[in-house]
Amino acid sequence: MSQLPTLEEIRRAPKVLLHDHLDGGLRPETIVELARETGYDRLPTTDPEELRTWFREASDSGSLERYLETFDHTVGVMQTREALVRVAAECAEDLAADGVVYAEVRYAPEQHTSAGLSLEEVIEAVLEGFRIGSEGRDIRVGTLLTAMRHQARSMEIAELAVRYRDVGVAGFDIAGAEAGYPPTRHLDAFEYLQRENAHFTIHAGEAFGLPSIWQAIQWCGADRLGHGVRIIDDVTVTGDGEAKLGRLAAYVRDKRIPLEMCPTSNLQTGAAPSIAEHPIGLLRRLNFRVTVNTDNRLMSGTSVSREFAKLSEAFGYGWDDLQWFTINAMKSAFLPFDERLALINGVIKPGFARLKWQA
Repeated sequence: MSQLPTLEEIRRAPKVLLHDHLDGGLRPETIVELARETGYDRLPTTDPEELRTWFREASDSGSLERYLETFDHTVGVMQTREALVRVAAECAEDLAADGVVYAEVRYAPEQHTSAGLSLEEVIEAVLEGFRIGSEGRDIRVGTLLTAMRHQARSMEIAELAVRYRDVGVAGFDIAGAEAGYPPTRHLDAFEYLQRENAHFTIHAGEAFGLPSIWQAIQWCGADRLGHGVRIIDDVTVTGDGEAKLGRLAAYVRDKRIPLEMCPTSNLQTGAAPSIAEHPIGLLRRLNFRVTVNTDNRLMSGTSVSREFAKLSEAFGYGWDDLQWFTINAMKSAFLPFDERLALINGVIKPGFARLKWQA
């Protein structure tokens, strides 16, 4: 059997990222500097390395309260135009350094207005940051504008996603606690986006089960599922290893609805007990449209390459598997078809072919 790809080799592979939160990927050094510049005084420590450890431990604690507190600090230092430009630029740099060639990074504009920025100013600052960070690097970054499930601003955010779609906003997303806040509460926003021929993904099937996925697809018309890991609840594996799909799981597979899987993050939120037992293994075997993502790089201490390396170790995935996940993601991107094809045939396939040949 050929050797499994190493983390260093995987870093050189051209990768695609569809589910990454801007406020979940800051450099600890940047958080400390921005806190000092903006007068944010609630950080648990101002030592960058200690802060990195604190974020990881709070996220691994199994306590949702502590996990959510981590975002208070990142969002807390992202309230000025300068901070947003810097964070977005560094995000593009960090992803490019990890070998990501195309990314869609999401954030909720409404969470960055407490110091007086308008929603438009927030969006334009982030777009500017991604422009700066991508320049001269082999990466293209689009943004997804996220509305919060427990707020009532989804229509406003959806209209902004449409307004800015030709200058870097790839689509719309909805996030926040699933239980008690079904996506159908925001049906007017999703129907508006469909009328405007716009793309959107919905966080569904992470903490909450099949009803959340069913609503996201059948009521709201989601193009992709953010996480979608609980679709496994509709798959029964018999004693001899044969899988039987329920109607919803079969529909998701038949329609090739992309699942934005974030393995390490799922362990932290309790959606899976370990990487080896993560549903991604079975869903890959059953040929669902599975993609591999980071969710929150700082909180999970991860990167796309690290996620791939963990999956490779747990499931014995080689280059062909990693290419399969990558092409799935590129096929599922909110980008015109010809541009997706150009990246698949011009960048991704040749990049993996080189690595396979070297191996």
